[in-house]
Amino acid sequence: MERGANSVKLYFSNTTTIITTMLILILIGFMSYCFINRNNIQFWGRRILILAIYGLVVCCFAAARDGLDITIQNAVEGTSIAGGIFEIVSIPTIVGCIGAGIIIISSIIALFIKSQNVKEVLFFIMCAGIILKIITVEIARIIM
Repeated sequence: MERGANSVKLYFSNTTTIITTMLILILIGFMSYCFINRNNIQFWGRRILILAIYGLVVCCFAAARDGLDITIQNAVEGTSIAGGIFEIVSIPTIVGCIGAGIIIISSIIALFIKSQNVKEVLFFIMCAGIILKIITVEIARIIM
């Protein structure tokens, strides 16, 4: 019973966790909507822009929620402040960087591509990077 209560606290314990949870659910909803309606979407550039900007906002909230800024400050300055929930070199941070790289590279490529078919593929590559980040970080949070 207590494990379930702790899982709820991970997502609804304070304002930052509640906002982050809601932002993640909206992001998943947007990606799902685009997947379901992909045959009716003519212009993928706007969706790539929305996904990149909104995804960055969600990533910033998730990093704040998990104390990544404190972990980085601790690693750079060697302060005695307790770090966030993940170490600077850990599976969630490494996978997060790989996912971010996928998203950034896909976004930049999309700027120079005219074909909507290629932009659609890039959109879903970005979605895969985002889903990879979400799954890895959330599973790691539950395990910890």
